[in-house]
Amino acid sequence: MSRIETQMIGAMPLIVERIPGVSSTGVTWLLPAGSARQPDGCDGISAMWAELVCRGAGDLDSRAQADAFDRLGASRGTRVETFYLSMSTTMLGARLGDVLPLFVDMARRPTLAADQVEPVRDLCLQSIASLADEPQERSMVELRRRHAPSPINRSSLGSEEDLRNLTAADTHDMWSRFARPGGSILSMAGDVDMQTVAPQIEALLSGWEGETEDLSWKDDSDRGYHHLDDDTNQVHIAIAHDSPPEPSEDCWLERVVCAVLSGGMSGRLFTEVREKRSLCYSVYASYGADARYGRTVAYSGTTPERAQETADVLMAELRRINEPAGRITEGEFQRALIGLKSKLVMSGESTSARAGAIARDHARIGRARTLDELTGQLESVTLDAVNAYLERRELGTMTAVTIGPSALQMTL
Repeated sequence: MSRIETQMIGAMPLIVERIPGVSSTGVTWLLPAGSARQPDGCDGISAMWAELVCRGAGDLDSRAQADAFDRLGASRGTRVETFYLSMSTTMLGARLGDVLPLFVDMARRPTLAADQVEPVRDLCLQSIASLADEPQERSMVELRRRHAPSPINRSSLGSEEDLRNLTAADTHDMWSRFARPGGSILSMAGDVDMQTVAPQIEALLSGWEGETEDLSWKDDSDRGYHHLDDDTNQVHIAIAHDSPPEPSEDCWLERVVCAVLSGGMSGRLFTEVREKRSLCYSVYASYGADARYGRTVAYSGTTPERAQETADVLMAELRRINEPAGRITEGEFQRALIGLKSKLVMSGESTSARAGAIARDHARIGRARTLDELTGQLESVTLDAVNAYLERRELGTMTAVTIGPSALQMTL
């Protein structure tokens, strides 16, 4: 049975989950440098940092850094999230002690070399330009921008205007404002032992100080219906509504509701929108939550001829589940539980996934949960509790975004 330990290294929590029987170790480091924390006028600096920290750190340039990780058989990656810049690495547990100095240098001593800034800027601008060829992703970026308040509505890609204006000095000088222990979370899962790794981390982080400021946001979302013209033979429909934040007891009930709506081929959306009426080629709903907000998003991709009916049926199903006639049945409830349990079990088979999960758990509720605890919370959910939740479930002011040749009639 796995166990989780947490120890403070200065102002930063170190979370370790030892998983018996595995030989790999996954490491995740959440640095408080996500898209929402970027200063005004610097929207995109996090995306540049995510690339730059992998292009040289400590005494190693870009090629030497890559070679050093490769010699140790360690993979690495970065990702811009709303509140954090996530860095991750995975290796054999026996190599963890050798990998950690390289990994810590990415956060504490990235070179952020001036000659790498222009190539990185070009990559970031290309990512934004690629949205023109990926309307589904573009619809989600626009949905988030409209539905969420600023600055948590920012895209992880940044803005083209701000990216063009950022200088090498900006990327270098601002890093120390955000790469700080206060607000950071470091987690490890797999073949790792707290008693061994904590002293090494403490030594590697000696002298690292500083706190990040609390983040607040405005009530300035632009909800309602928004359409983007695109002369294509596809229409993309994205809808968002409010849901419980992660610390809420209702978060597990919302997960079951979303699984009933979008639990594969047996889900209501697939059945009603695609199977019965053949209206679309893709339809789903997903629920995501953080410490202070939650959001459920639904999407469907279809053709211009069927777009209006697709939107009508999709909206009807999102609302019907809240009504007495649309209450969840025993069969739907059991299928939803089985699907959610399967996802939990599968997430435990990857040490990198577990390292990320326990770090984000700590960020959202202040502590990390084992798979056994998560499974127990899911198993405690009853059909009566879910249907009672649906009686009081509020969607708030909804937001819809469509991309296609013409606008639709949307009743939100």
